[in-house]
Amino acid sequence: MLRPSHPGSSCPGGKLLIADGNVVLQDRIIQASIAVENGRIAAIIEEKDKKHWFEHWNGDAAVLQAVGRYVMPGMIDIHCDAIEKEVQPRPNTLFPLDMAFLEFERKLPVHGITTMYHSLSLGVGLSLRGDHLLTEMVELIHRYSQQRSMIRNRVHLRYEVTHRDGLPMIERFIEEGKIHYLSFMNHSPGQGQYRKPGSFEAYVMKNQGVSIEEVRQIVDDLMEKQQSVDWNQLRKLSQLAIEKGMAIASHDDDTLEKVDDNRSYGVSVSEFPITMEVAIYGMEQGMSVCVGAPNVVRGGSHDHNLSASEAIRSGAAAILCSDYHPSSMLAALFKLADEHITDLPGAVRMATLHPAEALGASDQLGSIEKGKFADLIVVDRFQGMPWVTDAIVDGVHVYAADVRY
Repeated sequence: MLRPSHPGSSCPGGKLLIADGNVVLQDRIIQASIAVENGRIAAIIEEKDKKHWFEHWNGDAAVLQAVGRYVMPGMIDIHCDAIEKEVQPRPNTLFPLDMAFLEFERKLPVHGITTMYHSLSLGVGLSLRGDHLLTEMVELIHRYSQQRSMIRNRVHLRYEVTHRDGLPMIERFIEEGKIHYLSFMNHSPGQGQYRKPGSFEAYVMKNQGVSIEEVRQIVDDLMEKQQSVDWNQLRKLSQLAIEKGMAIASHDDDTLEKVDDNRSYGVSVSEFPITMEVAIYGMEQGMSVCVGAPNVVRGGSHDHNLSASEAIRSGAAAILCSDYHPSSMLAALFKLADEHITDLPGAVRMATLHPAEALGASDQLGSIEKGKFADLIVVDRFQGMPWVTDAIVDGVHVYAADVRY
């Protein structure tokens, strides 16, 4: 008899049957079972073929019942800085990095995220975004990933272009293969996310607990550094990253000219464009536009910028990320479908196949296809809200949940 699956019961060399679920493929949903073997998807089994597979694997596979539930590709989150809040949940309250990372990773399968590009900022000089703690976290993720892992942990290095002293560090990380995605940011006041006067100062004071005098000094330093950005060195850094197969993103594009300029540096992903015009233009120029799931769930931008839902409705966005709130990812996908902004397969592609394509991983991840890695989630709904009952990564049943009543 097939034996029930439970966390840890399968392994990359074992067999697992996810039985009778509503399987979300790239363009449709079908009732089917999924056979997993050696960490990969061995078959998508429709009703007419189920008897053969179940007899073939009788007594040799664990089974996970998915009747009435959705089976989806595990989500790929290319931008999430929530690890920073795990390290420092309040101003001036730093927790040990290894504890913070271990606890944060355990939360991700709960939300259906099976590949996380932990977004670490270099050059802001506050909290985890300072050089010393960032270096420690990059090294920790690299070391941890070689020893044990629940999900696929990657590093998205967010480089503040005004931080010239950080260039050698980034080059070293690229050469050593310790970062996997690179974005260029410019959080100087007066442009991008902080176009409105005083918005940068208000954000820093609220989130970092600094005084008005301290934030004025931060602004003065940033504006001085803005004048000394070495754009030629930045171009060389881009070339190095691209040669290593790494995608590069821009951040908070607010003009068409900025999109064109960023593309000249090899940028292929535009994260959080400020206006619809810029988002549409980015897509027209072949960029993958990324918007935030919290924006979808909350019904708008907390900074009163572009509405993610309207961008998706208009075809001006291709990728959905969690930004700062991992639990928003799954909820956003179902909200987009429930509100008929797109169908469920289309919404799911934004958090699976499209990010995989943008970051060069779609040959192995991002969709339910024979031969791809078995990174899968099983999703139920309660009063309309989706929740993950099971997560499988690389064929391993890493997470399962149930309710008492």
